[in-house]
Amino acid sequence: MQAPFNPGTQDVLCRLPGQAINRRFNMKPFSPTRRRFLQGTVTGVGIALAATTSFANASSGDIVTIAVFNAAGQPLGMRNVARIIKTPTEWREQLSPQSYRITRQNGTERAFTGRYWRLPEEHGLYRCICCNTALFDSSTQFHSGTGWPSFWQPIAAANVNQHRDTRFGIVRTAVSCSRCNAHLGHKFHDGPPPTGLRYCTDSAALVFVPTAAT
Repeated sequence: MQAPFNPGTQDVLCRLPGQAINRRFNMKPFSPTRRRFLQGTVTGVGIALAATTSFANASSGDIVTIAVFNAAGQPLGMRNVARIIKTPTEWREQLSPQSYRITRQNGTERAFTGRYWRLPEEHGLYRCICCNTALFDSSTQFHSGTGWPSFWQPIAAANVNQHRDTRFGIVRTAVSCSRCNAHLGHKFHDGPPPTGLRYCTDSAALVFVPTAAT
C-alpha cells in the first residue's frame, strides 16, 4: 500500500524544487476556432461577472448561480442550481480515494502523475469530478512544466470560488468548485497572456469531456 502523501514545499507551490515556471508556455496553435473561443470567453466571463452580481441573493444558502455549458461546449447562460452538499460517507461512496482526498480534504497529487497534466489531443471541457460543473476549457490549458494541469482562466468566473489559504505557512489563493465546494487547486500570478494567471489544478479533481462535433 502506498504511504500517505505529505505535500512538501514543491507541491504546495505547484512546482518542483528550484524550478522556475516555463515562460515559453507550450500552448496549442492559435487557430480561428481558438480565436473565436477567446473572444467569446472574454465576453462570457464579463457576462458571468455581471450575472453573478445580479443574482447575488440567489448565490447564498442552497442555491448557487453558475454558467452552464452543453456537450458541445457552448454556453447556455447563467442558471440558478441547487448547491450540492453531501456527507463524507456519501462523497467516499462516489469518489475514488485519491479524488476524495484532493477534493474533500484539500489534498494535492504528485507532479507528473495526474491524468491531465499533458495537453489533450482534442478540444473539450474539464468538469468537476464531484458534480459535473464545467470548470475549464482545454483552449485555455498550457504546458507550464510543473507537472500539474494549468489553465490561464476558468471557463466562467461564476463557476469557481477563490479564498485565502494560509496552510503550511504560505499565503496562497485556493480555488474550488462553486457548486459543490470541491478543492481544485490554487491560482498563481505567473501564467501566460492574456491573463498572466496560472490555475494549477489536480487531475483527480477533474474529468475531461471531449466536446461533441458541431
